[in-house]
Amino acid sequence: MENHLSDPKSSIILIGMPGVGKSTVGVLLAKRLALAFLDTDILIQTGERRSLQQIITGGGIEKFCDLEAEYMTSLACPGTVIATGGSVVYRNLAMAHLARLGTVVYLRIESAALRQRLDDIDARGVVYAPGQDLSGLYEERAPLYGRYAQITVDCDGLTPDHVVGVIIAAINAYPAK
Repeated sequence: MENHLSDPKSSIILIGMPGVGKSTVGVLLAKRLALAFLDTDILIQTGERRSLQQIITGGGIEKFCDLEAEYMTSLACPGTVIATGGSVVYRNLAMAHLARLGTVVYLRIESAALRQRLDDIDARGVVYAPGQDLSGLYEERAPLYGRYAQITVDCDGLTPDHVVGVIIAAINAYPAK
């Protein structure tokens, strides 16, 4: 049985809450599998020449999500580990395109553990509604991540290296498209 790792054109797309470790795990995963790595937050920032927070503040949440979707739907990067921004799940078109590129992996963490990792969500350029706290954001996004994921990895208590191993094992067990 073939899997996604045997297809050099297939990518691995990491989704999940801000602070879960998508970028850290993504770099390690790309190194382990000899794939390219792309952090879409950095792609957007360099393309727009502004920080994510400046983009969000300047245009609002909806415009940011539309812009993010534009960047996602323009991606054509075979054999790449892609670490997405946490808000990518707000646009179906973006997620449909990412799913066509490869395997979508949800890095899941409990809300309490996430709270310990994120001390300043504003500095990170996180998309959230006025008055919404981290718990509310988690409750809103968790079902979306679950909906789009082909594989879910529970990251609670795991080191980034261990998460990489779990992802590789899960992808090896996941049938190719």
